Amino acid sequence: MSKSPVHAFFVGRILAEEIGAVLERTVSNSLSAFGQFDAEQRENLRQFSERVVERAERVESDRNAAGPSSGSRPVSTDQDLQALIDGLRAEIAELRSELQRYRNRGDHD
Repeated sequence: MSKSPVHAFFVGRILAEEIGAVLERTVSNSLSAFGQFDAEQRENLRQFSERVVERAERVESDRNAAGPSSGSRPVSTDQDLQALIDGLRAEIAELRSELQRYRNRGDHD
């Protein structure tokens, strides 16, 4: 016996509802993953900022504890400053690399 048009209507309606539910879950999961990623990156940035401020305060307190140095030469040298800049660049490169790995991992899931 042939299926009636009413049966086809209900099959189509249920199919549309199921597709909508799948899309809703997919969008919800994607937004959740993005929100988690955003929160992790904000936390990484906060920790990075704290490390920078702590190091700056430590260098400043070390400089103050050393007292006036001979002549007007500052305690930190150009080499120290360059090493700090190089270290910051390395951390930025590492964060970019990690971000790219995260993005690539998300493309394959």
